[in-house]
Amino acid sequence: MSYFPNIEKIKYEGVHTTNPFAFRHYNPEEVVAGKTMKEHLRFAVAYWHTMTQDGSDPFGSPINQRTWFGETEIETARNRTVAFFEILEKLGVEYFCFHDVDIAPEGENLEEFYRNLDEMTDLIKEQMDRTGIKLLWNTANMFSHPRYVNGAASSNHADVFAYAAAQVKKGLDISKKLNGKNYVFWGGREGYETLLNTDMAFEQENIARLFKMAIEYAKKIDHQPQFLIEPKPMEPSKHQYDFDAATALQFIQKYGLQNEFKLNLEANHATLAGHTFEHEIEVARINQALGSLDANQGDVLLGWDTDEFPTNLYDTILAMYGVLENGGIAPGGINFDSKVRRSSFAMEDLFLAHIAGMDTFARGLKAAAKLKKNRFFDELKEKRYATFKSGIGESIVNNQEDLESLTEYALNLKDITLESSHIEYVKSCLNDYLI
Repeated sequence: MSYFPNIEKIKYEGVHTTNPFAFRHYNPEEVVAGKTMKEHLRFAVAYWHTMTQDGSDPFGSPINQRTWFGETEIETARNRTVAFFEILEKLGVEYFCFHDVDIAPEGENLEEFYRNLDEMTDLIKEQMDRTGIKLLWNTANMFSHPRYVNGAASSNHADVFAYAAAQVKKGLDISKKLNGKNYVFWGGREGYETLLNTDMAFEQENIARLFKMAIEYAKKIDHQPQFLIEPKPMEPSKHQYDFDAATALQFIQKYGLQNEFKLNLEANHATLAGHTFEHEIEVARINQALGSLDANQGDVLLGWDTDEFPTNLYDTILAMYGVLENGGIAPGGINFDSKVRRSSFAMEDLFLAHIAGMDTFARGLKAAAKLKKNRFFDELKEKRYATFKSGIGESIVNNQEDLESLTEYALNLKDITLESSHIEYVKSCLNDYLI
């Protein structure tokens, strides 16, 4: 059965096409900076926003038109999986991501949840074997159920911690079964509502305990995915412990997790933390912790996680420049953690939205490659820090100076001449790469 009988496989047709169901910029086999686009970008589709998001919001009921609902929860789950792989195949996307509760009903208890997960991952594996599509990462939803009202690993109740551990164990079993490349932890409830009754140190220690248990279990079952933490400052918690890239890195370093953990960075989460996407990517990159990306964008006029499909070319150019500077992003990828707008409720919008996002990142890749080839940023930085390449600056960098020697040098200075950065001109030149 086809859930999208009127949509053919999406192909690259170039910038002059008028076909909305075609790529204008994403040509998967086109070589850019020594690799094909599909190798650079490693696109993935998120199961949750694509298959389970219904278009509702706090002021409106569900509106999305979907044809995969069955008479039972498990029938709907099976239909969704078949429809999902049809979307992946027709988009030509090679990877996907999911939470455990996305793919299978939770049932009445953990044992039933396990049975449902086994049934659904059997079907998913069949679809993967048939298509060659791979699992970029999976994760456990430890934030939606009422049991996680006070957190999962950070919960004040030991039984909740144990239940969370059981979900992570099953998640790693599934990752091995489906040969997942990464495993993600997103601590949606791992934070606090008020410090009046919160032992922050104890809660963070317990999160680290769970992460170390996951590392040991992965070794035990001989499965070594790249572990990823996805930072977010707030929402649903008032203050989440993995606030941003720097905070998550501090946690990783404090608890000695550097060899196993990197970061999965989301554009809209960066916005909520008061940062740009490229800032978060750079913080991770210079600390050898850039693991994977969630592609979306926020609305700067709205203060919540809107998860819009990425269409801002300026942002994607700078994001892809960071990826190129990192030497690539594998075994991570670029996952569209994005949802169609409430007014884009038709089935076909699932394709149109992903095409828009994929084309935007393809344009970002091509522009970033030109920036790198032309040494645009390199030359700016070399000129800005030129005084550290010779004389007293070179001596400082080589650790040949101390406070006393620098004081003696400074006392003999007659004047310090600074140079303008001409930042407006620089931004104007950068705009030339957007076309």
